[in-house]
Amino acid sequence: MNRGCKYGIGLTGVILLLFIANLLIGSVNIPPADVWHILTGGESSKASWSFIVWEARLPQALTALLCGGALAVCGLMLQTAFKNPLAGPSILGINSGASLGVAFVMLLFGGSVTAGTFSLSGFLSVLAGAFIGAMAIMALILFFSTLIKSNVMLLITGIMIGYIASSAISLLNFFATAEGVQSYIIWGMGNFGGVSLQQMPAFASVTLLGLAGALMLIKPLNALLLGERYAENLGVNIRRVRNWLLVVTGLLTAITTAFCGPVAFIGLAVPHVARMLLGTSNHHSLLPVTILSGGAVALLCNLICILPGDAGIIPLNAVTPIIGAPVIIYVIVSQRKSQHFN
Repeated sequence: MNRGCKYGIGLTGVILLLFIANLLIGSVNIPPADVWHILTGGESSKASWSFIVWEARLPQALTALLCGGALAVCGLMLQTAFKNPLAGPSILGINSGASLGVAFVMLLFGGSVTAGTFSLSGFLSVLAGAFIGAMAIMALILFFSTLIKSNVMLLITGIMIGYIASSAISLLNFFATAEGVQSYIIWGMGNFGGVSLQQMPAFASVTLLGLAGALMLIKPLNALLLGERYAENLGVNIRRVRNWLLVVTGLLTAITTAFCGPVAFIGLAVPHVARMLLGTSNHHSLLPVTILSGGAVALLCNLICILPGDAGIIPLNAVTPIIGAPVIIYVIVSQRKSQHFN
């Protein structure tokens, strides 16, 4: 059994334990036996416990699992495509683009978008805004990648684009209503509790579709590790791969940002954790382990956010930097770029 399979099995066990912990721990103390009865279709001691498990804890745990895997695989693909260990949905401004799209919908259009006889409102309008914003920024980054040869300069360009998007969001906040600003601020803190049980099939279907698209890119991503010219000699269509990467990354970033807000650091840090665990950049094992690692980290962050008792819920983006920032600092200090990307 190779190392990838061993870590995959180990991470699956960790995810199972964290998933169970997310179902058991919360502001309301529900005995494990009652949680089991509820999940298996039985009756609990209190009717409210069934509502808490089915409508809050289970969807939240599933959302964390899917969102963590999606963001982690986005970071891995971007780091490979740009050959830059600091590439990720948040650093390159893709999250900012999705946030700008949501800001337009929430702050400028009041939560609904109408063009002639076409109209979107509620969550569908937020999802459309996040997807268009993420795709627009990703397209800009790929365009500049054809003009700028230096990865450092390209990274700086992405950061500047993110600053421009953030500035536009600030202007929209200034002119928006108090209710719109409050809703946007709460959304921007990040939260895995934004997906209801009724919305879960749509969220899971789109996320799993994006993850399947990422798995189809394993061979081209391995070829890109050797350089674009070598990949072209192997028959890889670089433009097609970049366009496919754009669609997959934009889709996963949009769906996670629309439902959960702009979650930071998971997409940036988790791929490095997976590389350090495996000691390889081979995407045949690295990509699946990255997805599992992302799900495990997201479940851990969600568990930390949910404080037992009446203490409340910690904003997600107050927890993710505590886990992600030390990983990035270690990567920068140890200067392992050549090991990871060559």
